[in-house]
Amino acid sequence: MNKNILKLAIPNIISNITVPLLGMVDLAIVGHIGNERYIAAIALGGMIFNFIYWNFGFLRMSTSGFTAQAYGAKDRQKIMLTLLRSVSISLLVSLCLLLLQYPIALLAKQIIKSDVQTLNLALDYFYIRIWAVPATLTLYVVSGWFIGMQNAKTPMYIAIFANLMNIICSLIFVIVFHLDIKGVAWGTVIAQYSGLLLALILWFKKYSSFIKEVKTLSGRIFKEMHFFFKVNIDIFLRNACVITVFTFIPYISAAMGDMILAVNSLLLQLFMLFSYIMDGFAYAGEALTGRFIGAKDNYFLRKTIHNLLKWGALLAFLFTIIYFFWGEDILYLLTNNEHIVAASSNYLIWTILIPIAGFAAFIFDGIYVGATASKAMRNIVMIATTIFFLVFYLSKEAIGNNGIWIALLIFLVTRSALMWIFNTKFIVLRED
Repeated sequence: MNKNILKLAIPNIISNITVPLLGMVDLAIVGHIGNERYIAAIALGGMIFNFIYWNFGFLRMSTSGFTAQAYGAKDRQKIMLTLLRSVSISLLVSLCLLLLQYPIALLAKQIIKSDVQTLNLALDYFYIRIWAVPATLTLYVVSGWFIGMQNAKTPMYIAIFANLMNIICSLIFVIVFHLDIKGVAWGTVIAQYSGLLLALILWFKKYSSFIKEVKTLSGRIFKEMHFFFKVNIDIFLRNACVITVFTFIPYISAAMGDMILAVNSLLLQLFMLFSYIMDGFAYAGEALTGRFIGAKDNYFLRKTIHNLLKWGALLAFLFTIIYFFWGEDILYLLTNNEHIVAASSNYLIWTILIPIAGFAAFIFDGIYVGATASKAMRNIVMIATTIFFLVFYLSKEAIGNNGIWIALLIFLVTRSALMWIFNTKFIVLRED
């Protein structure tokens, strides 16, 4: 069982690590153009797309859960039906985003507080990169489908290839054709469609036998869509709550001053590093939980959950030790500003506690996605989000920035505890 978990988790971790690399590469390229305005513009443009893509992460999550269950049940028609339905939704969402690009840009101009020139550069980037949305969202679906098929290596290959294409194309457009920030945007667009093309090639190479199932599914693709949409809407609302929490932290930090904003931004990077590793095991949980539920194999379902939690606890312990002894050293890798690191040290204790407080939430996210237990996920995160804001606003006057981190810890602990409780009931029901 541990071998199966690692076989799925390690490629997913590598895929996750490539996500921040995409933004880092874009920043590094424009950072050498010679104008700090380009760096600010690429950061603003990236923020807009992060918000869009985080909200539509349900496309990957629901596809993974449904596919894994069909894989466990050895239902080839349902496997293909899930892919076709998910691709249909991704293309529909993409069409809506393309049609609404100008209202989205107008809303961004109203919300983002920046000087006119920087904002116009960010919108130049936005209006080009928006055309990558169909490829990006479809890649979400395809990656989720591969994971549901217990295949984590293929999404890893696709992610690495897309990032290499992004580097190559962006450098060519910026250095050779002098397109500046527009060149970076075009590099991303080409990279995403190149990644999608590779995904299709690899799909046909390994799964072409599923094409014959399409003939018998032509009349079923849009039938019974209510449950499919229900799960996706539940996950969308769950993601919206998580996004609200993690966008609120830099928002309220800025109101506390530039130093607090810098401190919390640095400390959140430590949280993100932990999350990229834990998400790899969460994805493994999606694939294996769905597989054993589909196969109605309660023994291996329970064994999977127990082993995933053991891996989560082990990683949480290791990260706690690392952050306790070398937390400041890691911060110095992110900045050479001694004043910011010194200020961050006052709040480092909260980052040290986060792995223990949050590992179960990450693991159970994967388990619930694999079980397509979307209603429970939605309700639990809504409760945790409400508690987060209650704790923060009740404590902010007394303890200031500490209140943000205490609220975040309670948010993670609440999710972990409630998911543990509901998961116990879920397993009992499976045994009946």
